[in-house]
Amino acid sequence: MGMGGGGGSGARSDINVTPLIDVLLVLLIIFMVIQPNTVRGLDTLVPQPPKKEDMNKEVDQRTIVVQVQAAGGQPSYKINEDQVALDQLTARLTDIFSARNDKVMFVKGDKDLDFGQVLPVINDGHAAGVDNIGIITPAVESGK
Repeated sequence: MGMGGGGGSGARSDINVTPLIDVLLVLLIIFMVIQPNTVRGLDTLVPQPPKKEDMNKEVDQRTIVVQVQAAGGQPSYKINEDQVALDQLTARLTDIFSARNDKVMFVKGDKDLDFGQVLPVINDGHAAGVDNIGIITPAVESGK
């Protein structure tokens, strides 16, 4: 009587993992494809400084720049060098942008002002239907 060492023709209880690995790899590829590659932040529109040859040309009157200037305790507001009160700013911007297809506006604030004093101009621009609002900083203005 010999004791057999296994390997007989009986049933095996091991699981075949090859199909499971194939399904796992297919799912991994699917999730990698649907994963967004880049995180998208806020869209910004920064005005570019004028080139040297463009300095002599006349300024485009279609560009709307709202300036917030420090005048004593309260800031003063200008739309392309035209003085305007803060309570009339939304109405003036609505009149300007009602006949335009490109709704782009730039906001330029004095360096001494707090951003909280520039924020109402941005809110008024959004209320007037402006799509893109750019902020002119001292670095952009100096061309650095």
